[in-house]
Amino acid sequence: MEKQIKLFLEFLQNEKKLSNNTLQSYERDILQYQEYVEKNRINYAKVKQDDIKKYLEHLAEIGKKTSTISRNLASIRSFYQFLIRTKKAKHDPTESIQSPKIEKRVPSVLTSQEVELLLDQPKDVDLKGTRDKAMLEFAYATGMRVTEIISLDIEDVNLEDGFVICKNGAKQRNIPLGSMSLRALKEYVEEARPVLIKDENDKALFVNINGGRLTRQGFWKIIKYYKEQAHITKDITPHVLRHSFATHLLQNGADLKAIQTMLGHSDISSTQVYMQFQDPGLKDVYQKAHPRA
Repeated sequence: MEKQIKLFLEFLQNEKKLSNNTLQSYERDILQYQEYVEKNRINYAKVKQDDIKKYLEHLAEIGKKTSTISRNLASIRSFYQFLIRTKKAKHDPTESIQSPKIEKRVPSVLTSQEVELLLDQPKDVDLKGTRDKAMLEFAYATGMRVTEIISLDIEDVNLEDGFVICKNGAKQRNIPLGSMSLRALKEYVEEARPVLIKDENDKALFVNINGGRLTRQGFWKIIKYYKEQAHITKDITPHVLRHSFATHLLQNGADLKAIQTMLGHSDISSTQVYMQFQDPGLKDVYQKAHPRA
């Protein structure tokens, strides 16, 4: 089984061109499944539907979330489809198993005033403040995922035309930059970044105070620090800035399809979750005016 898992992961990387994060997710799921199969002395190539159901029940018993169980099932299904394609298995034991229903959580969103308060906290009086201001303005201006932001290289940003090229695996999208984000980014790139980096050949756009590429944890800590400085009680993560970006665009009249493109959602249903944050006044007008409301 170990050899087949290795070949499966190589297939995902080389043929499917999946991002490192997605690959790691597949690997975690499949290795966890392998551990269960071997512990229970089940032949992975002859697994039955009941075995998969028992495994999903086991995940629930050890406290895994519904979304995690659903993702595990999807990973196992992909693995067996690969085994069938390579003639290492004759059937897919997950074929008639339905994914557990996931309740869509309401995303946490900041008000425009809270965003303004947060973005006003970093002061460009030193290198760190200049970088932090550029980074927070950039996160809110683009709605990019934290992994996408920290993976950016300096060449991915076009300061002259005001846009960023976001690469996620084999996919790529161009996102415009607003004037305030562009101003903060130019100041960082021209004045702070050249001093922070230790090696001129370093390509990372956002770097830490030691000159290396900024990490996810580093990004989270920076946001947490300025949230506390702003005395905002809501929990703020990089993803909350992404949700706020989408919600504020929608509230100000942006087209849902355009927001979908900027967020990099493959399915419009993922973007439609932001519809609930549209002007609540519209709902009141509808309730009062529509004859069948």
